[in-house]
Amino acid sequence: MNVQKIRALIESDIARTEKKIKQYEELSKPIAPDNAIGRVSRMDAINNKGVMDAALVKAKERFEGLKRNLDKLGTSDFGVCLKCKNKIPIERILLAPNSSFCVNCAR
Repeated sequence: MNVQKIRALIESDIARTEKKIKQYEELSKPIAPDNAIGRVSRMDAINNKGVMDAALVKAKERFEGLKRNLDKLGTSDFGVCLKCKNKIPIERILLAPNSSFCVNCAR
């Protein structure tokens, strides 16, 4: 796969991840205490906020990994496992962009 195709894949994934981050930020906003939704509904909202906060953190980590890989694209460091120095498949880079190891070394 050539550099332009890889760049397009990573940029597309970055755009999707940015949209998710915005959605998660919107969904993780706290509910105002004066909002009369009931005790059970409030507890459910608090639980949902915790889930959205966790998803937001993961999306931000993914975004940072994608940006880091995009910056490395075209260099000798792109797609090379830090441990064994073998090539990391682009599918693995897109699946786990914040990992710098191949599947075998990541175990």
